[in-house]
Amino acid sequence: MPDALPDALPGALPGALPPAPPAAGPLDDATLTELGAELGAELGAVSGTGPGAELATPRAGPGSVLVIACGALAREVLALQRANGLETLTLACLPAKLHNRPEQIPEAVRARIRRGRAEGFGRIFVLYADCGTGGQLDAVCAAEGVERIAGPHCYSFFEGNESFAARHEAGEITAFYLTDFLARQFDTLMWKGMGLDRHPELLPMIFGGYDRLVYLAQTDDPALTARAEAAAARLGLAFERRFTGYGELGDALARAAAP
Repeated sequence: MPDALPDALPGALPGALPPAPPAAGPLDDATLTELGAELGAELGAVSGTGPGAELATPRAGPGSVLVIACGALAREVLALQRANGLETLTLACLPAKLHNRPEQIPEAVRARIRRGRAEGFGRIFVLYADCGTGGQLDAVCAAEGVERIAGPHCYSFFEGNESFAARHEAGEITAFYLTDFLARQFDTLMWKGMGLDRHPELLPMIFGGYDRLVYLAQTDDPALTARAEAAAARLGLAFERRFTGYGELGDALARAAAP
């Protein structure tokens, strides 16, 4: 799967997205989507975590904390890790394509928790919100004795859980959200992932209940804003951009890294 996605997929509606910005280093979005990635505290070697991938052996040194995250959060976690000197964290990202199959997330997380314990990690933190699992991820975390980041989904903890809940209570229930990662991977995870490349006639059925696309921006990147706005036009939705930065992600990582 190429990192720079084609401007239009077969059967796509007019309003092609501009090319995705190039990925830096081995953390390309296609790998994070399909395979996930493993990164040690040294931020060095990367390998996929999905089926058929060669698995890295993370280092579980004194005080090491294994952070199990969605591949869609990899860049943000690494940026915060570098900026805040969170050297005890080892990042294990599961494939971001699980975004479209939330029923698979709980057991995928359970398997990585158990593998982490076999690798020698005494402390493990789950960097998934509920993410559409209907409480099943919480059940896994409780059974395995680990904590997860608070919130119903990443959109909420990026904006701030209280702020997001307040907006929802005030009536923001017809917004479709994108993050930086989802703006880059709109074609792969949304358009193609929902089958709209093959059946564009399903667009009203899938998105007919939304009236706008809200881009929750982690970075100030005009190219990503352009992609998100083009995605809104492609879906026939109004567009709104909100800069959130990393929201509550930094505090959650700091707590996970604390002795």
